[in-house]
Amino acid sequence: MEKAIIKVHKRGIIVIPKRIREMLSIDEGTLLELRVENGKILLEPFDLWGRVWKCCQGSAEEAEEELDREEEKFWAKRE
Repeated sequence: MEKAIIKVHKRGIIVIPKRIREMLSIDEGTLLELRVENGKILLEPFDLWGRVWKCCQGSAEEAEEELDREEEKFWAKRE
């Protein structure tokens, strides 16, 4: 199990250490899902494309349009 001690900065900003980002292929712009379970914070990569692709029965273009709509909704909820 990989562990790291990190500091919470202003506005709740945390930095994931480079070795962990590389291990998990987390790059700039990667969406992460944050959950709280049993008093613990869990972060997991959020596969928005996979989520949309599973529900779309049409073409790749339709899936991409649906992905764009889902991403807009996602960010609108955060504002």
